[in-house]
Formats: sequence, structure tokens, C-alpha cells
Amino acid sequence: MDNRTGRVRSPSPSGPTARATRSRLTSRERVGYVSSAMANRIESYDDFWPHYLSEHRNANSRKLHFVGTTGFLTGCVASAVTNPFGFGLAMAGFATIFRDGMKKEAEKPPLGHVAAMIALPTLASPIFFPAGVVTAYACAWAGHFGLEKNRPATFGYPLWSLFSDFKMFGHMLRGQLWSGDPLEELGLEAPNERAVDAPTNGAGAAAPA
Repeated sequence: MDNRTGRVRSPSPSGPTARATRSRLTSRERVGYVSSAMANRIESYDDFWPHYLSEHRNANSRKLHFVGTTGFLTGCVASAVTNPFGFGLAMAGFATIFRDGMKKEAEKPPLGHVAAMIALPTLASPIFFPAGVVTAYACAWAGHFGLEKNRPATFGYPLWSLFSDFKMFGHMLRGQLWSGDPLEELGLEAPNERAVDAPTNGAGAAAPA
């Protein structure tokens, strides 16, 4: 009985059956959340590219990405110098897996592809390649969490983000995107607001977004 109201309170469900029910409800809610996020995924890379740029509007963040990508490529060069044959084979596998994963990114994050892309070059170059990856992530995530105040796109779209890193790096080598709004400079429209980050286990690609 409730001493304040004088009413008899119904006992709360307990025991294995109640716990199982709560567990089932939690599972359904979790599945529903994942399904909703997957349904809102960006459908093509052409649509993703403007979204990527919209997440990199801070010029200093883009400069940090440039430094990080340079560090990643430097690690690859050092790896190729120290183990030209083995690392060359590993990067051939990297490119093949990358190309296949790009085709599947619209459906869900291809985390198996990401793991293989990291593992193969690391086996061939256990020092320089991981050092390049760490440098790239450190610079890019400093830009996102410290300057952009947003979540790296690599969490939901690891391979499209990696490809976009290189694409943005190429524009910057040509003197573009060092200041101002990247969408305006490239004549692109801002993407519509939408849920674009599907839940993942936190894995990223071989280089950051």
C-alpha cells in the first residue's frame, strides 16, 4: 500500500519472464534504430561528396586534413622504400578491396573491407604504414572534434570518406579549398539535412575523413 495515497500498488513485474520481455523490447528498439539509420543512408558517392564538404567547412580543419593525408602518404612511401615487393603486393590488394567496398558503402559500412585494407599493408610494413594511419587520424579528428565540432563522416561512410580525403587533398594541391566555404568554391549545393551516420562499432577506414 502507498502510505501517501492509501492505494494498493500493483506489484511490478519481476522474474525471468519480465526480464526476458524487457530484453526483447530493448532488442526491437535497437533493431528499429539501426533499420531507420540504414534507410536514411546516402545512396551514391555523388550525393556524399557535397555532404563531406559540408562537414569540412572550417579552413583550418581542412589544413589539418591536408597535413594528415600527407603523413599517411609519407608512411606509404617509406613502406614502399623499405619493402618494395611486399608492400607493393599489399597495396594492390588494398586497391582491389577499396574498389569493391566503395560499391557497397551505400548499403552499410563495409567494415570487413576496412579491416582488410588496414591489415594487409600493416603486415608488409608494421611500422611505417600504421604510423601514417595514426598521423592521419590524429590530424583529421583534431579538426573534427576541436574545430568543426562534428562527428567524422568516416564513422558511417569509411571508404567514401577515405576517397573524399584524397579528392580534397588533390583540390588543395591545385590551390583550392584553403579558405572560404568549400561548397561555394566548387559550385556545389549544400546537401539537404538528413540522418547520414549509421551506427557502427567505431571502426574507420585506413585514413580519416
